[in-house]
Amino acid sequence: MQGKYPECTAASGSSSLNLLPSSAKSGEIFTSALLQSPTDYTDKMVTYLDAATAPLRNTGQIRLYGEDGFAGMRKACDLTARCLDELVPMVEPGVTTETIDRFVFEFGMDHGALPATLNYRGYTKSSCTSINHVVCHGIPDNKPLKDGDIVNIDVTYILDGWHGDSSRMYPVGTIKRAAERLLEVTHECLMRGIAAVRPGARTGAIGAAIQTYAEGERCSVVRDFCGHGVGQLFHDAPNILHYGSANEGVEMRPGMIFTIEPMINLGRPHVKVLSDGWTAVTRDRSLSAQYEHTIGVTDTGCEIFTLSPKKLDRPGLPA
Repeated sequence: MQGKYPECTAASGSSSLNLLPSSAKSGEIFTSALLQSPTDYTDKMVTYLDAATAPLRNTGQIRLYGEDGFAGMRKACDLTARCLDELVPMVEPGVTTETIDRFVFEFGMDHGALPATLNYRGYTKSSCTSINHVVCHGIPDNKPLKDGDIVNIDVTYILDGWHGDSSRMYPVGTIKRAAERLLEVTHECLMRGIAAVRPGARTGAIGAAIQTYAEGERCSVVRDFCGHGVGQLFHDAPNILHYGSANEGVEMRPGMIFTIEPMINLGRPHVKVLSDGWTAVTRDRSLSAQYEHTIGVTDTGCEIFTLSPKKLDRPGLPA
């Protein structure tokens, strides 16, 4: 990254993509981690451990990955970012989210990767597609997108046992200024949260940066879902809250890998989950938006693994 986020760098050094081993597993939880109280993470309760020797399950301990882990994440996340790039020209009025989901599946298969969501705990799709007032976990279907819609597409690929998790907002045709502004604010929230990542700081600094900016722009931060540790597991410790105080949360240390994925509403922050058990929507039916990156904590700041190779991190918005 350049400019106002000098500490955060793009992932580099990606090599050819290898086939997914049959032993690869997704994590203990599917979709964005459900909210836990900030008091769940205190210094007395937190244990850090070497990811290379840790059991392949969510124990609540925080894994610290070495260079091999960062290299694996670069490849998996690069594939996810390239898929999201390829979706940019596809998202237009008349296209169904089922068509988008089928592309996500085929793109992954063509590159030796498995969509982490596919057939996981009863979920039958390769992506989540969340339209307008859907906050997250929207299920792809055959309903065509309409001019003026906004849609979040969330993709996680498993490549060589590593999970590359990212999402972006896509405008459909011509969107209203209010929707465009929400996308701009939400992406800026993400980048301000990332800019707060550095060794020695607490994860609460991420949430504080996001909440301060969002509320200053007269938007609200969804509390019900949060970012999460990721790597060899789909979801791992710690949870990354998108609100709070800078002195809350766990200490960030080099080797930690997690997602930052703020969900920002134009209206109030309250959400509900529909009867399908997945789709979360705003209670007041206000528009909601989300962008997500996977990052790794370095000695000086962080590395963003999921940046767009084509610089399409904000599709449809001014560069």
